[in-house]
Amino acid sequence: MDQKDLPIEAIGEDELHRPQPADEPISTVDSQDLLQVIRHTVDRLEKDKTARGDLKILSRTLRELRYAFKVFRPYRRRRKVTIFGSARTSPEQPEYQTAVELGRRMAEHGWMVITGAGGGIMEAGHRGAGREASMGLNIMLPFEQSANPYIQGDPKLVTMKYFFTRKLMFVKECSGIVCLPGGFGTLDEALETLTLMQTGKQTMLPLVLLDAPDGSYWRDLGVFMDKQLLEGGMISPEDVSLYKITNSVDEAVQEILDFYCVYHSMRYVRDQLVFRLKEKLSDETLEEIRDEFSDILVDGTFKQTKSLADEIGEPDLAHLPRLVFHFNRKAMGRLRMLIDHLNRSRVVCPDDCKET
Repeated sequence: MDQKDLPIEAIGEDELHRPQPADEPISTVDSQDLLQVIRHTVDRLEKDKTARGDLKILSRTLRELRYAFKVFRPYRRRRKVTIFGSARTSPEQPEYQTAVELGRRMAEHGWMVITGAGGGIMEAGHRGAGREASMGLNIMLPFEQSANPYIQGDPKLVTMKYFFTRKLMFVKECSGIVCLPGGFGTLDEALETLTLMQTGKQTMLPLVLLDAPDGSYWRDLGVFMDKQLLEGGMISPEDVSLYKITNSVDEAVQEILDFYCVYHSMRYVRDQLVFRLKEKLSDETLEEIRDEFSDILVDGTFKQTKSLADEIGEPDLAHLPRLVFHFNRKAMGRLRMLIDHLNRSRVVCPDDCKET
């Protein structure tokens, strides 16, 4: 699908200009300085007489990521949802059918679907989305993992040796994550995503823990987290805002689309956090935010502005209004609650953030 034919809800940032991570300054110059740093690091490895085994890890990591970046680059502007879940789920199981429906619905909104490219839930997500809207990040294993028929042989399939490079691509390239029931790997992926958002290492995005209509997998985990983590003081009450547990594909899709209803993206400019918004906030909404979320500020208040001078490297977003504030960089659950408040400020959502 050509980008000009995409629904507006499927168009994200031009990541060739967007900083990674959000607090990395945008540069208007080319990247020769960074390439020189890489070359210098390689020279230092030789000078340090780095062990061959360590060099193999570094060499493979660099090659895997270079190739993955190349494969994803043509689709960087198109929003994607990453779907996690068990490779062992059969097509007869309700979780498989739920993943098919989820993939189909997101593709209808112009989103692409990223999965681990294997069987089970991964196959189901691609089956629903169709080959054109599917991207795969396969992993080399001595058992169980081969690419599913809906992505096998597709140029949008990347096969990786290391879990850590694969997991980086899963979260780096997506605008939303949905986890269906799965084993140790799925739990790892869900909890790592939560950890990255809670610590501010991952730009905020919607995370949905989706059960089949009669399932209780994630609901049971939610009970455990409430009892052991929340009541034990190991997480903050606001941290439960970082994820949504549901048995409904409708609610899962709505959660993802609603996240980008008014909110568009974020980045840091020096010590200020800048929200890019799809529309200007009303004076009433701005005052509500100032009253309700002053606790997340280091100093000052929330201000609406035009794009800042430091954002010159992102001309495609220059027209969007900004909400600028000095965030304390630790109240991530509250930050997610602020995004939800912004999105609710639009009383009637148009087609770009509404499930039909």
